[in-house]
Amino acid sequence: MINSQEITMLLIENEEQVVRQVLEAFKGETSPAVTVHHVRSAEEALSLLVDGKKYDIIVTDYYLPSMNGAQFARTVLREIDEDQPIVFLTSNKDMNLVVEVMKLGVKDYLFTESVSETLFTKTIISIVEKHKLRKEMEELEHKQRRLGAMQEVVVKISSEISEPLKVLHSITMKLLEKSHDEKVRKYLSLIKENVERMQVKMEKLQNLKDDKTVQYIKDIRMIDLS
Repeated sequence: MINSQEITMLLIENEEQVVRQVLEAFKGETSPAVTVHHVRSAEEALSLLVDGKKYDIIVTDYYLPSMNGAQFARTVLREIDEDQPIVFLTSNKDMNLVVEVMKLGVKDYLFTESVSETLFTKTIISIVEKHKLRKEMEELEHKQRRLGAMQEVVVKISSEISEPLKVLHSITMKLLEKSHDEKVRKYLSLIKENVERMQVKMEKLQNLKDDKTVQYIKDIRMIDLS
């Protein structure tokens, strides 16, 4: 559930009465709160989306000036974001249109008279919650796959690195015990500290339970073992 978060909705509607009804529907205490951004045409909406604006859900009428709702939905889902939740809110009850837009990937088709009913707000919130939950599950699965891949790499390299580090640490300790030259001991101490630091990092890698990769440079990611 996403009850603690705010939902952002883009409403594309040029009928003032419908706009007022939608705003009134979400004016009460809905949980989560819904913020409605309103534009009058599909072109205005596309301009916002192309500029990078993000909305949890888009509610559009079919009857719009110039580009209709079906053309808008097709453009968004095919050219901008195939995963964008879109809902139709219209007086058009043509079942052929319903089938057409649902095939495009539109999440629901509601009639304008439903705005005054609680079913309207519940439907909008439910669609967003299900969408966000699915995205969270997909991200979790992605992280688990990436963690599994990292663990495979760690298993392969840990035995090859850990043993030489142990040997190097043992040799360094013996040399420190035998050496009395202050300058030599200083360098040996530095080697010892760095070897021990590497051993700690290797241990963290071997015990890695979470995906701790972070962005480094461009497409390069690194594991944060701090």
